[in-house]
Amino acid sequence: MDRAADGETDNEFDFAISAAADEIVPKVIQGDVDIALVPANVASVLYNKTEGAVQVIDINTLGVLSVVTGNADVASFGDLAGRTVYMTGKGATPEYVMNYLLERAGLTGQVALEFKSEPTEVLSALLADPSAVGVLPEPFKTAAIAKSEGKLSAPVSLADVWDELAGDTGSRLLTGVTVVRRAFAEEHPKAVAEFLSCHAASAKAVNAAPADWAQAVVDAGIVDNATIAEKAIPGCMLVCQTGKDMKAALGGYLQVLADADASAVGGKLPADDFYYME
Repeated sequence: MDRAADGETDNEFDFAISAAADEIVPKVIQGDVDIALVPANVASVLYNKTEGAVQVIDINTLGVLSVVTGNADVASFGDLAGRTVYMTGKGATPEYVMNYLLERAGLTGQVALEFKSEPTEVLSALLADPSAVGVLPEPFKTAAIAKSEGKLSAPVSLADVWDELAGDTGSRLLTGVTVVRRAFAEEHPKAVAEFLSCHAASAKAVNAAPADWAQAVVDAGIVDNATIAEKAIPGCMLVCQTGKDMKAALGGYLQVLADADASAVGGKLPADDFYYME
């Protein structure tokens, strides 16, 4: 974003940050936005809504969900057996992901999921009872640990659990991807290539030096504390994954969601032309 604003890119890019994916979807459909970073399943929904007029060009964020608790007896995913887990996302991707992992781990029916409306409600439950168990995304995970003054920790990453239980499928637990309007990609392939190059360099730079970029996260309105931002960046799993690896990781993830609820991916899985190949 800074390079584009300073005129250091060959192509001209204008950036805007939206509070929710619901604000972005109609802009992509109407052609007001050419490239957008959206939740992974929303990319599939867009593809189906536009009858293939949208393609995915990269994975930008891997799985960011973690088990958070102050209970020392919870050190692995298997330790959730017989417990209640607080989390958000009922009837949405977090619930489908959790149920899939519980099934793969042989824990179906052994873990009670209690859903809250907001991550802040999960955080409140954990702060009130550190022995409780919750699932939180970044940056709420890091904020929870900081606010607990050492009482809470995050012993289990669901992304790691996915890799352990389903890594042989080539799929990954994902959060966000980047999409492009097909017409724009066909008309401006060099602009797409430059965006991907800049995106990869940006992810590499931020991951290499979180302290240097923490204030930028605050300035963007993502979190309000630079210390929290610095600690959260490594857990945000920022990447720029393209090509065959992108297709394998995203395709497997969307299959899991489709098996749970076809509407989560827009009614059906996207065809192969959904995946942009340079």
